[in-house]
Amino acid sequence: MTENTGAQQVLTDTRFDSFELHPDIQSGLADAGFEYCTPIQERTLPLALAGRDVAGQARTGTGKTAAFLLAVFQRLLSPDSIGPGPNPRSIIIAPTRELAIQIHRDAELLGKHTGLRSVLTYGGVDYHKQREQIAAGVDILIGTPGRLIDYLKQGVYNLKVIEVAVLDEADRMFDLGFIADIRYLFRKMPPVDKRQTLMFSATFPLKVTELAYEHMNEAETIRFEEEKVTSDRVHQVVYYPSNSEKLPLLVKLLRGMVDGHVMVFVNTRHQTDRVARTLKANGFNAAMLAGSVPQKKRQTLLKRFHDGELDVLVATDVAARGLHIPDVSHVINYDMPQEAADYVHRIGRTARLGATGDAISFACEDYAFHLPEVEEYIGMQLPVEQHDPDDLPELERPAPPPRKSGKKHGGRHGGGRGRGGPNRGSGSGHRR
Repeated sequence: MTENTGAQQVLTDTRFDSFELHPDIQSGLADAGFEYCTPIQERTLPLALAGRDVAGQARTGTGKTAAFLLAVFQRLLSPDSIGPGPNPRSIIIAPTRELAIQIHRDAELLGKHTGLRSVLTYGGVDYHKQREQIAAGVDILIGTPGRLIDYLKQGVYNLKVIEVAVLDEADRMFDLGFIADIRYLFRKMPPVDKRQTLMFSATFPLKVTELAYEHMNEAETIRFEEEKVTSDRVHQVVYYPSNSEKLPLLVKLLRGMVDGHVMVFVNTRHQTDRVARTLKANGFNAAMLAGSVPQKKRQTLLKRFHDGELDVLVATDVAARGLHIPDVSHVINYDMPQEAADYVHRIGRTARLGATGDAISFACEDYAFHLPEVEEYIGMQLPVEQHDPDDLPELERPAPPPRKSGKKHGGRHGGGRGRGGPNRGSGSGHRR
């Protein structure tokens, strides 16, 4: 878990031991090296620990996961809790597999002394294994809406004794079309005055506010940085390449980065595959992350990128939110996002926990018309960086993706692991 291990400038003077947390929770915090609260923790914990419903505006990387986990642990360890049983006493709902996995990992870390049993469930893998884990008894059930509802309808568990419900990234639930599922789950829980509900969202549009009013009990709303959509710690620029210049410009910029740990965002799975294969063919240690990548391979890639074994991760917006990846030095929008809010989510991968970072966008022939909407949304005009088309490198062409007999190749990238990285090669690049 990385949320509280960054620069001290994003921490407050409030210590976790200033709260009357259960000793087993304090032990987990000490083991994780958590001493001081982040701003979202400082403001939400007093309310959540007092049993209040909280609707918090918080982006990934601000410490919100620890905030709601500590509140859940405290409630379930209190004498007022009904105690362990066959059905979950807390449910944490996340929009993506990656976010659910990260929440579960953090719950295991911070709650390892509590004796509380956390179970993770999400689609795509381990159907019968996850079913058996839930049926064996669970205190905290963490998962994505589809798989949660699947097991609920089968009678594997019920939500009748839920004491704390957590909805993370509520705005993303709307984006992904999960809101009917969320309402279904809430209706299966005790009424709002018989449970505590914590909701977090990066933005608070009217639809999220309405959801809070409908399914929460006089929620206290905590908002941060409403006047600034993007962080001052991210240096943002835009280039205007032609479509044919995008790949050479990307390679040139990557070659100019020293010790880069780079995420490159592309709008389509097909192009993600093409960009990743091209980077590998030109000496970069790169891989692609898209919805078509099997879940186990996805987790392996994320771990390799997290551990620094991969220098460049080429991703669709499946990776834009919910991933706790430290030390991302640069985010490159190879394609301008088609939704302005996705720009904020993408560049939020860098400059986490007080660090600085760079966000570079390509306003190309196909996607430049999305730039004005992005600039209006973030309240600033992106500075323009010039490039010399005659100074772009010649690229090695990648091998075609392998085909499987009788199956579509589905955009799987070929080639072996490259030995290059953003710090290899020469050529002018972007400043750190």
